[in-house]
Amino acid sequence: MFSFAGFIDLPLIWYGLIGTAIFLYVLLDGFDLGIGILFPFAPSEKCQDRMMGSIAPFWDGNETWLVLGGGGLFAAFPLAYAILMPAFYIPVILMLLGLILRGVSFEFRFKAKKRSKKYWGYIFHLGSLVATLTQGMILGAFVQGISVTGRSFSGGPFDWLNAFSVMTGIALVAGYALLGATWLIMKTEDVTQKWARKCTGYLFGHVAFFMGLVSLCMPLMDARIKALWFSLPNFIYLGIMPVACGIMLVILWRDLHRDNEYRPFFLTQGIFLMNYIGIGVSTWPLLVPNSITFREAAAAPESQSLLLVGAVIMLPVVLAYTGYCYWIFRGKSSSETSY
Repeated sequence: MFSFAGFIDLPLIWYGLIGTAIFLYVLLDGFDLGIGILFPFAPSEKCQDRMMGSIAPFWDGNETWLVLGGGGLFAAFPLAYAILMPAFYIPVILMLLGLILRGVSFEFRFKAKKRSKKYWGYIFHLGSLVATLTQGMILGAFVQGISVTGRSFSGGPFDWLNAFSVMTGIALVAGYALLGATWLIMKTEDVTQKWARKCTGYLFGHVAFFMGLVSLCMPLMDARIKALWFSLPNFIYLGIMPVACGIMLVILWRDLHRDNEYRPFFLTQGIFLMNYIGIGVSTWPLLVPNSITFREAAAAPESQSLLLVGAVIMLPVVLAYTGYCYWIFRGKSSSETSY
C-alpha cells in the first residue's frame, strides 16, 4: 500500500490535526455549553428564547469537532486511545449523557407548551453543566498523569476523581460560561446584552483566579513541567503566553465598560488559545502523560496515509460549511428568532 511516510512526518501531522480539532471543539461548543450553564439565570423567558436562538444554527455542528478529535485519536493513535479510554470511561460516558440530555431538551423545549418549557430549560442547563464539568475533570486527570504498565492502563476506575480534577472541572465551567456570556454580548441586544455584560464581569474574576491557580499547580505537581517553564531561555520564550493572557484580560475588562460588542468574545477565545497552547507545550511530546509519546502511539504509516487522504478531502468541506453557517447567521438574535 502507498504511504506518505517517506515524504512527510505523518505522526506529527496527525498530532496537529487532532489537537486542532479538539481546540475547535473547545472554542465552538464551549460557547453554546456556556449558554446552557447560564440559561436558568437569565432575567426572563424572552431572554432565554434569545439565548436559544443565538446558538440554534450552530450548536449541533459544533460537536462535529469532538467526533473528529475522538475518531482521529482512535484511528491515528490506537495505542493512546486504548490507554486513555479505560482511564476515562466513567467521565466520558457522563459527558456523552450530558450532551444527549442537552440535545434532547433543546428540541423538546422548542415544541413544549409554556408549563413544561421551563422544565426542559432546566434539563438543558443540567446537560450542559454535566458535559462541561466532566470535560474539565478529564483534562485535570490527564495533566496529572495516568498509571500505565507496559502498553495498558493499570489504574483504577476512579483515578480521574481527585481535588485537582474537580478544580479544573469547576474552572472549565467558569471558562465556558465566560465564552457564552461574551457570545451573548455579540449576538443579542437590549436587556439580554446588558445582563450578559454583568455576567461577563462576574465571571471575569473567577476565570482569572482559576487560570492563575492551575498555572501554579501544574509546575508543583510535575517536576518536568517546572523545569521546562522555569529554565532559561525557555522562561523568556514561554513567558510570552502568560503575558499575552494578561494583556487580553486587561483589554477584556476595559471592553466591559464600553460599547464594544465583538471584541470581548474574540479576546476570550484568545485567552483560551494561550492556555491551550500552554497545556500542549507542557505535555509535549507525550500523548499519554508520563509514559508514551505521540510517535510511540502512532498507527502504521500505511493506515495514517490512508486516513490523511480522507482528511485532506473532508476537512476543507467541514470548515467551509461551518464558516458558511457562521456567515449566514451573523446577525443578532431577536425575540422572534425561530429555532
